[in-house]
Amino acid sequence: MTDPRSDRFIRSRLKTRHLVLLKELGQHQSILRAAEAANLTQPAASKLLSELEQTLGVTLFERLPRGVAPTWYGEVMIRRASAALAEMSLAHQEVMELLSGMTGRVAIGTVLTPATSLLPQAVQRLKARHERLHVAIEVDASKPLVERLRAGSLDIVIGRILDPSVADELVFEPLAEEPHRLVVRAGHPLCACEGMGVQELVDQGWILPPAGSILRDRLTAMFVSHGLDMPARTVETAALPVTLALLAGGDMVAALPQEVVRAQLAAGVLDVLPFDPRLTLDAYGLVTRRQHALSPGALALLEVLREVAATRPLNPLS
Repeated sequence: MTDPRSDRFIRSRLKTRHLVLLKELGQHQSILRAAEAANLTQPAASKLLSELEQTLGVTLFERLPRGVAPTWYGEVMIRRASAALAEMSLAHQEVMELLSGMTGRVAIGTVLTPATSLLPQAVQRLKARHERLHVAIEVDASKPLVERLRAGSLDIVIGRILDPSVADELVFEPLAEEPHRLVVRAGHPLCACEGMGVQELVDQGWILPPAGSILRDRLTAMFVSHGLDMPARTVETAALPVTLALLAGGDMVAALPQEVVRAQLAAGVLDVLPFDPRLTLDAYGLVTRRQHALSPGALALLEVLREVAATRPLNPLS
């Protein structure tokens, strides 16, 4: 049940300029810079922030010698304010779409593997049907993408829900698993190594994903479970162009989805080691907000994503 005090707060106290200021404060961490971005004077911005804190009865931002930092209460208000402003922007977009046919903008975020084939195929199909629809694509890890989805800056995410505390806000439709293989340059000495095991891998140079990622944790577990330390010669990056260049130019090893390097494998530039590390990440899928009506453009993209996904195996290597 809605708290009537919240309803009175929204109707009588909360204004659009409060929402804009909260969003800019979250981005700039400075009252002066936030005021400039919101087209306010610094005194006016300070007054608006004080009004909000007095009305809510909590401190939203800690005042620091250089700027401000959001409290837990402030983080909530920033996220909700950003989402509210994004909703109003989408409302305007939908009205314009209805006036002029299927135009407008849809924003989607994706993890790496579907960015190489699934999403491009879906976008090509979408543009064939609605050529005036603008599609904005971001490629990143699941966690930051889901945060941008919750904040309203993305309409759809192809990824994973890694934080159980936000799962109730979201809808997840699994699309495909993401098995990884060990990839090296063509002609790498280990390609001819029969009966290779983890012991031979620990002495190689490795290109590792960032610490804290699911894949990094599973690579660590692979070595630790065999009583081995992690490789000593490593480069850490999540950038695919850097990884491919390092692989092609040396004798390093990287764990990658085979689908991502299909073209390089076919061209004979890269090869897959004759050792299955059994590194299959949880299935990625379509993530949307549970209580959020998608724009016509986002619904159209969601439809073609499902169509393309239905023609592909759940496990790309099966």
